[in-house]
Amino acid sequence: MMGYIYDQKGWPKFHWRLEFLSGQLASVRHRQGRLIGRMEGIGLARRAEATLQTLTEDVLKSSEIEDEVLDKEQVRSALARRLGMDTGALTPAGRQVDGMVAMLVDATQQYDTKLTVERLFDWHAALFPTGRSGMSQVTAGAWRTDSTGPLQVVSGLAGRERVHYQAPEAGRLDQEMRAFLDWFNAGDQFDPVMKAGVAHLWFVTIHPFDDGNGRIARAIADMALARSEHSAQRFYSMSAQIRRERVAYFATLAATQQGDLDITAWLDWFLGCLGHAVDNADDMLASVPHKARFWEAHAGTPINARQRAVIDRLLDGFEGNLTSSKWAGLAKCSQDTALRDIDDLVQRGILCRGPAGGRSTSYTMAEFG
Repeated sequence: MMGYIYDQKGWPKFHWRLEFLSGQLASVRHRQGRLIGRMEGIGLARRAEATLQTLTEDVLKSSEIEDEVLDKEQVRSALARRLGMDTGALTPAGRQVDGMVAMLVDATQQYDTKLTVERLFDWHAALFPTGRSGMSQVTAGAWRTDSTGPLQVVSGLAGRERVHYQAPEAGRLDQEMRAFLDWFNAGDQFDPVMKAGVAHLWFVTIHPFDDGNGRIARAIADMALARSEHSAQRFYSMSAQIRRERVAYFATLAATQQGDLDITAWLDWFLGCLGHAVDNADDMLASVPHKARFWEAHAGTPINARQRAVIDRLLDGFEGNLTSSKWAGLAKCSQDTALRDIDDLVQRGILCRGPAGGRSTSYTMAEFG
């Protein structure tokens, strides 16, 4: 069988060619600092909205990487609750959504708190509240046991599977995770952005759980990146960028896990992906100032919680036509209540009614200064 990096002599003493990576690291750190500096100038309320938007993307895209699609409104509402933000009517979140949100909020908002076995078990139990992943049973909140054989990452149809990776045997997990946590909690021996890249690789290579290892590895990397900025506020999503570069992510990860302890290629890819995430933050956060200007312009306008929630959705970029039926669904109200809410906003000049009538009538946001 092909050997893996964890069987290499010297594991887990990774090394890399800093002279090859130093220019890219300096560039990423510069862009990271510029983004944070720019966001510092937009005010507390806008920064809080930017963090909410960024974390929403992080939760959605980290799940999509594993082919799981979550409801955006549930994710946003669950995050708003945990961050103590008033966003009007909140959409109830399922246990799966709430668990993913709980893990990411804990990782990023408590970034300077020690990472422990118990904390990882809590994250894992939150991800799998029913003890199942799809049709499979999961040992939630505990290391895997390999009771049904070694843990393998596979693809393909049954009987024709392709093994991409086989994790170290379960008997090694206590020792492996103790070494990882001691290293992660120790003072930074090198740049904390580099530490985020090493931590991501190291954790997902150990693969200590039955399932959820990728999502937890990305949360750990987000935690390390928050430490690198000494801030719980998040203005870019590494998971969203990994989702865009998913093919390269898995290919680079697989090549590194089947290589030696020189992880220069992995860190080169990680730094490049992080740089793209920072660069793409402008596009992702473009709606934040626009949204803030709207609410500043209507600070004295009486707008109820249902109206506020749907307007927020429109300002975030609502896909498709907004009808009274969709309004009723978004606001969790009757059709008659939806029509009253809409008519009130049309009269105030906040919404515009489309040309079609009857059931096909749709509404859009009016232009404002």
